[in-house]
Amino acid sequence: MNKLFFLTISIISMTTSAQQVLSPETLWKLNRVTALGISKDGKSIVYKVATPAVEDNKSNSKFYTIPLAGGIPTEVKDTKEVLADKNVSPDGKYILSNQEVKTEKVLGKDFYPDLQKADAQIYNGLDYRHWDTWNNGTHNHVFYADNKVQATPIDIMKDEPFDSPQKPFGGDEDRIWSPSGNSIIYVCKKKFGTAYAISTNTDLYEYNLYTQTTKNLTESNLGYDTNPAFSPSGDLSWLQMKRDGYEADKNHIIVRFKGMNINLTAAWDGSVESFKWSADGKKVYFIAAVDGTQQLFEVNFPGLTRIAVIVNQVTTGDFDVHDIVDVSSENFILTRTDMNHALEIYSYNTKKKTWLQLTKTNDETYNKLSLPKYERRYVTTTDNKKMLVWVILPPNFDKTKKYPTLLYCQGGPQSPLTQSYSFRWNFSLMASQGYIIVAPNRRGMYGHGQAWNEQISKDWGGQVMDDYLSAIDDVAKESYVDTSRLGCIGASYGGYSVLYLAGIHNNRFKTFIAHDGVFNTQSMFGTTEEVFFNQWDFGGAYWEKDNAAAQKSYTQFNPINFVDKWNTPILIIQGGLDFRVPIGQAQEAFQAAQLRGIKSRLLYFPEENHWVLKPQNGLVWQREFYKWLKETL
Repeated sequence: MNKLFFLTISIISMTTSAQQVLSPETLWKLNRVTALGISKDGKSIVYKVATPAVEDNKSNSKFYTIPLAGGIPTEVKDTKEVLADKNVSPDGKYILSNQEVKTEKVLGKDFYPDLQKADAQIYNGLDYRHWDTWNNGTHNHVFYADNKVQATPIDIMKDEPFDSPQKPFGGDEDRIWSPSGNSIIYVCKKKFGTAYAISTNTDLYEYNLYTQTTKNLTESNLGYDTNPAFSPSGDLSWLQMKRDGYEADKNHIIVRFKGMNINLTAAWDGSVESFKWSADGKKVYFIAAVDGTQQLFEVNFPGLTRIAVIVNQVTTGDFDVHDIVDVSSENFILTRTDMNHALEIYSYNTKKKTWLQLTKTNDETYNKLSLPKYERRYVTTTDNKKMLVWVILPPNFDKTKKYPTLLYCQGGPQSPLTQSYSFRWNFSLMASQGYIIVAPNRRGMYGHGQAWNEQISKDWGGQVMDDYLSAIDDVAKESYVDTSRLGCIGASYGGYSVLYLAGIHNNRFKTFIAHDGVFNTQSMFGTTEEVFFNQWDFGGAYWEKDNAAAQKSYTQFNPINFVDKWNTPILIIQGGLDFRVPIGQAQEAFQAAQLRGIKSRLLYFPEENHWVLKPQNGLVWQREFYKWLKETL
C-alpha cells in the first residue's frame, strides 16, 4: 500500500469520526460531576464523578481533587481526609447529624401489636405520602453529639412530628452551626398533617445547646425561609419567600444585622437560586435566571449605612452557572453547563472576565461528536410581548433541507428554561436524532421579571397556550421546517400542556408525548400530595363554586374537557411512584385515547417517581421516546 492510500483512509476515518452524533447509549455513559467544596488546605477543589453503569442498573462514584489553578486530577478514597467537615462545630467539640425517628403511630401493627403481619396504614390527616414515599410515622430529626467515638447523639427535636432536613430533598444546607458553636440553626416546617400539606411556611429555628431551648427566628414571615448561612462578620442570612402556599414566589436574600432584617434584593426584579458571601463580608454573590440562562450576580451589603444596595450581573453568555463553589479570590470557582455539555467545574477570573475549564470528564466523548447549534429567537406574543425562544438545530444543519420539528413544553410551571443539561429531556440528544427543537420561554419562566413568572398562576390554559402556539407558528415559517411533521412534547406541567394542546391545536401537530402530565385538574387536586401547589395555581378547590378563578381551572383549563377534539397519536409516560402527578392522570388520559380509537401507547415505570433515575429505565425511556417519533412523525 502506498502513502496516498493511507492518507485517504486517514481522511475518511477523521470525517467519519467527526460525523458521530450523540445517542441515548452515549448519553448514559457520560460522567456526572458534583463539586463538593474546597480542600482543607485551600489549594484544591474536591469533587465527585458519578458514572452510570447500565449493565448493573446503578451509578459508580469516585472522588477527586484538582488544583485551583487547574492541572491533573488526583483520586481520593476518603473525602474526610481532604474536605473540611461542615457538620463539626467551629470549636470542634460537637458534630451534627440527622436520623429518622419514629414519632407517630401509622401502621396497623403500631396500634395493634398482636397483629404484626398486618400491612394496614391509618391516617387522620393529609401528608400521608410525599413525592414517592408513604408516611410510615418517621421524621428526619437533627442530632448533635460530642465529637468523639461512640458518643451518644442528642435529638434536638425530640418527640416532634416534623422534618429537618426537609423532605423530600433537604440536606446539610438545612442545618448549620452558629459561629460560636453554642447553637444550631435548622430549617423546619413545624406543621402536621393537613396543615403541613397546604403550607410552605418553613422557618429557621435556633436550638441553644446549653439552655436546651428552641427559638423561631422567622416567625413573622409566612412563606419559605431556607438556606441559612452566616456572614464572615457573624450575621445570619437566608433565602426568603413572602407568601404562604406559593412555592414559586420571589426568593429574596435577607440579612439580620443588629436586630434588623435587611432585604438585599427587594428592589431587583428577579429571584435568587443560591448565594455565597465574599470573604470580606462586603458582598453577596448569587445565582439567578436571566433571559434564558442562569448567571452569577453580586449585591453589596451596606449594613445600616445609607449606601445604595446595587445588584450587578457578573457573568454573561449562553450557558448556565449552577454552583458557587468558592469566591475567596479573583478566580471564582463555579460550575457550568450549556445545552450541549454536562456540568463541569470552571475558574472564572473576575477582572479579566475569562473562563478556565478545570474538569474535563467528558471532553474525550464530546470531541468525537458533531454537536447541534442553538439559537436565540425573539417572538412577539399575542399580547405584544417579546418572548425568548431557544431553537436547537441538528448537527450539520442544512437550511436547504426540511426537518421534523418538536415544540418542547417546559415543566414547573414556574421554572426557568435555560442552558441546563438534562439526562432525559436532552435537547442536544433530540436534535442529534434529526429534529429541530423549539423551546419557548413562555409565561411562568424565571429570568424575565416577576410579573412574567407569576402570570401563569390561575391561567394554566390561557396566555401560556398562546405563547406556545406563537413560538411554533413563528419558527414554522422557516423554509427548513417541515410543517407536515410537527410534534409536541413535555413533562409535568409540560405534560399538561401537551394534553391541553391536544384538544386545541387545530391540526398543527402530528404527534404528542406527555410524561407525568396533569390530565384532569379536578382529580389532580384530590390526589396530589403538596396541596398548597394546586390551591395556589388553580386558585382554590373544585367545590368552591363561587370562586371564578378556581372554576376556570376545573372547566375551561381542564384537558379532560377537550378529549372530544383529540385526533392525534399520543404517547403517555408515567411513573408508578409519582405522588406529585399521580398515576390516575396517565390512566385517565390513556383510557380516553384508547376508547376514542386514537393511536396511543402507555409507557409505565412502576418503581420511578416524577423522574426516571435508574440507568436501564432511562435507556428504555429514550428508546421508546424516539421509536414513537419515528412511528408517528
